[in-house]
Amino acid sequence: MGVPAAQQGDGRGEKPPSTVRVVLIASVAALGGFLFGFDTAVINGAVGALEKVFTAHTVAVGLSVSSALLGAAAGAVLAGRLADRYGRTRTMLVTSLAFVVSAAGSGAAVSPWDFSAWRVLGGAAIGAASVVAPAYIAEVAPAHLRGRLGSLQQLAIVLGIFVALLGDYAIASSAGSASSPFWLGASAWRWMFWSAIPPALFYGLGALLIPESPRYLAARGRATEALAVLRGLLGRAAGEKLLDIQRTLSSERRPRLADLRGRSGPLRIVWIGVGLSAFQQLVGINVIFYYSSVLWQTVGFSERSSLAITVVTGVTNIATTLVAIATVDRVGRRPLLIAGSIGMALTLGALAVVFGAAGEDAAGNPVLTGAAGPVALLSANLYVFCFGASWGPVTWVLLGEMFENRIRALALSIAAAAQWLANFLVTATFPALKVAGLGIAYGLYTAAAAASLVFVVAFIPETKGKELEEM
Repeated sequence: MGVPAAQQGDGRGEKPPSTVRVVLIASVAALGGFLFGFDTAVINGAVGALEKVFTAHTVAVGLSVSSALLGAAAGAVLAGRLADRYGRTRTMLVTSLAFVVSAAGSGAAVSPWDFSAWRVLGGAAIGAASVVAPAYIAEVAPAHLRGRLGSLQQLAIVLGIFVALLGDYAIASSAGSASSPFWLGASAWRWMFWSAIPPALFYGLGALLIPESPRYLAARGRATEALAVLRGLLGRAAGEKLLDIQRTLSSERRPRLADLRGRSGPLRIVWIGVGLSAFQQLVGINVIFYYSSVLWQTVGFSERSSLAITVVTGVTNIATTLVAIATVDRVGRRPLLIAGSIGMALTLGALAVVFGAAGEDAAGNPVLTGAAGPVALLSANLYVFCFGASWGPVTWVLLGEMFENRIRALALSIAAAAQWLANFLVTATFPALKVAGLGIAYGLYTAAAAASLVFVVAFIPETKGKELEEM
């Protein structure tokens, strides 16, 4: 269905009201990112308690912590199809319900097995949020704001991580430890998981209030509704924008997996998206957020001090994401990724050297003496700075915008699934690598950071300032 000329406008958008509106709408969608970050990081303060309560072997603990990531891979694959069939906002609503059920079940778990099952469900919600939020934000954002608004996803993720770590610290400090009784006689670690329920409910409410993606509406033949949404976002430029969308959709059909294949395998852009997603995790960032409290206890810090350090790391992550939001639309995507890869390789290399040279106590735990402890803390936080200012937000920006309209949700779901599988690989293997030696673990992450630099230089296109219809 075309748009009558009288409705097309003169192409001049009403920037002040549309900018405020689109920021608010994108912020609601990014609440999925907040829950994504919260749900993945809340386990940090509970790992030690889980080891004691479930008397689990390190392999079982690794699987319990990383089980959510397997669910996330499945959720990411399914979310693309759900978002294309039922819409972006309905998929957000289902995701919020899954977060609520998972949080309630994880806090009530009685064994590592049912705990893992609830975490898999939460992981499916995480995976769905990792697909739907960046796709939706990219589809409602004007080109000149898309980088900054796309970065809201990562800002929400790091805020979720920070709030989870701060909550873990507050709950454990109030109770005495993560395994001690807290409110209503339930252990503190259970309340850490239950604290995710209120924001999950708020996310569901927000999904009911924001408009559906105009590109989804146009693809479903609902041009009048799409035009109404675009008017609220772009003002008088709405008609022209709808025509652009309709032109890209005019010869298209519902996307299938076959659409992601070229003559000799998956399309090059799909491979690039998969590689981008995988490298974001292979550099080991989530080791910091899943295991850092246990890691710092291992090298001599108390539980309370270790949790306080994770809170400081969360603040660092937030600050650097704000730097990325301020620069991504001016500097561009490629320069930030290149600088981030170099910085991560240097800081991870420093961690590898420090832990590789560390002595051991009677239990086989590394001992950092002299300046080694401060160097490790400084390097870890500089590493988070480098990641947070580059690969953290820019990956989500690129995944939301680099694919053409026809395959965006489906290709993004495949790339996000690859990210979660890489995340699972890193998270599940870290307990064993810690036993083998932290120097080895950080050496592997250093190699991944160096490889990510080569990958960016060779394959990542610059998308700054381009309309989605140009992709």
